[in-house]
Amino acid sequence: MSAPVAIARPASVGGRRIEAVELPGDDARRAVVLLHEGLGSVGLWRGFPAAVATATGRRVIAFSRHGHGRSERPPAPRTPAFFHAEADEVLPALLAQLRAPEPLLVGHSDGASIALIHAAHHPVGGLALIAPHVIVEELTLTEIRRARERYETGGLRERMARHHDDPDAAFHGWSDVWLDPAFRAWSLEAEAAAVIAPTLLVQGSDDPYGTLEQIDRIEAHVRGPVRRVVVAGAGHSPHLDAPGTVLRALTEFSAGLP
Repeated sequence: MSAPVAIARPASVGGRRIEAVELPGDDARRAVVLLHEGLGSVGLWRGFPAAVATATGRRVIAFSRHGHGRSERPPAPRTPAFFHAEADEVLPALLAQLRAPEPLLVGHSDGASIALIHAAHHPVGGLALIAPHVIVEELTLTEIRRARERYETGGLRERMARHHDDPDAAFHGWSDVWLDPAFRAWSLEAEAAAVIAPTLLVQGSDDPYGTLEQIDRIEAHVRGPVRRVVVAGAGHSPHLDAPGTVLRALTEFSAGLP
């Protein structure tokens, strides 16, 4: 069977264009909506959306947040409040446009944090969180500082420019928030305690951006059923490092959901 082909879906929020694509699937089941990492975009999911669509039979929607991929840049520089704005303002508006009510949210890294906040305040069919962040760890900040050095002097900007119309907006919209001293006390544990949806937690054992304490804290707080998968040897992108393991877990998790 040939892989499904992504179809561009015109979308905008706040009058600013958002890059969005859809892979077709069963309209009778809730869509899978992918929320990318801090430096991610539609294209940087690589083959994962098509693999999810094939394995689950569901519609799969991916989009690039403002300032990422081919989306327009945000109207103002990011602040630590952007996680909640994305979850409670941008995502609901986008889901309505893309005909994806109460989806199965699959978030990676910052996208997983946004998905968690959304699920705390809005109904969802399920929640799959890959390498999520719910607290700020020192090793996360150390790795982001290293990434900033690579961006300024090591060629990371040139590599990002292949995937983002505005690599500066994408990079600084991520790094400046995380390295803001006001962000040090950030926590989503209260939001996790409000989640009642079934939740899948996926973390690489060798993730340089977060320890297992991230998923430990989520598991301790959410009120719905939880499945936990630690992918041995995987880093911050276990869905790319070990796609078979993550896809199998996601397929089994979603099988019993509407």
